[in-house]
Amino acid sequence: MIYTILVLLAGLVLLILGGDFLVRGASGIALRAKITPLVVGLTVVAFGTSAPELLVSLKAALAGTPDIAIGNVVGSNICNLALVLGLTAVIRPIGVNKDSLKFDWPMTMGASLLLYFLVLDGWVNTLDGTLFVAILILFTFFIIRKSRKETKATEALEDLDIPAPSGNPVKDYLFVLLGGVGLYFGAEWFVGSSVTLAAFLGVSERVISITVVALGTSLPELFTSVIASIKKETDMAVGNLVGSNIFNILSILGITSIVTQIEVNELMRDVDMVWMLAITALILPMMLTRRTVSRLEGGVLLTVYVVYTYSVVS
Repeated sequence: MIYTILVLLAGLVLLILGGDFLVRGASGIALRAKITPLVVGLTVVAFGTSAPELLVSLKAALAGTPDIAIGNVVGSNICNLALVLGLTAVIRPIGVNKDSLKFDWPMTMGASLLLYFLVLDGWVNTLDGTLFVAILILFTFFIIRKSRKETKATEALEDLDIPAPSGNPVKDYLFVLLGGVGLYFGAEWFVGSSVTLAAFLGVSERVISITVVALGTSLPELFTSVIASIKKETDMAVGNLVGSNIFNILSILGITSIVTQIEVNELMRDVDMVWMLAITALILPMMLTRRTVSRLEGGVLLTVYVVYTYSVVS
């Protein structure tokens, strides 16, 4: 039991470090290739920060544990909006950017609804995955085009938090290599130990994926958001978390299901996805009221997360 937990934690650390190294190296290579910082931020950085979730879902699907593959995404989305956003707002009220209301939230809700209706047949298949990736590409082009037209382009670039290239190009390629190795072994250890832990505790892979796996892969967002809240830098918190949910569905499930179709059990579809939709809907009135997610509303989100998690494990 202790060995399994240590392997799980080691896998999680490798996933987080691997994702960070990949972002640093790939961003440096892209910037050296004269790709604009805006494009790098919205593609390379966005993809790199979601790489741990992607590798976990892909490894789980290929290993024949579909509940972990899809539970990782659904659970992470719930975690982002209920736990991470809730805790961040409790620490300090969060202002809501107008773009989060006009574009990010509708896109998140739309992607979530599309996922729900597509899995009514019990599968996320190759055609579904292709559709997800196509929508993501179109949305990314829309965001890039929109950002280029905005007068405050400089401020927008600062919000992307793009790592600067290292002084040595070889170091950037080394970062990519180390990131890839870390992600591979991190996913291998994390998924394998999660399955072992589920068997040891006598619970389903769904329960482990929704709780342990989802929380683990959401830790970077949790740490980043909490630190930003403490530093009074929460202006982009809602947009970043909602944007992460968009990427989780369209990219992670999209790419994974193109490689291998994912079976979706009825509990995941009829319970967990409904919770995901309900929580996504719940944050809209919070965003609309005074364009701020207050401490009270953050407390409501945290309570919802606790109730949901209790319902899963009980």
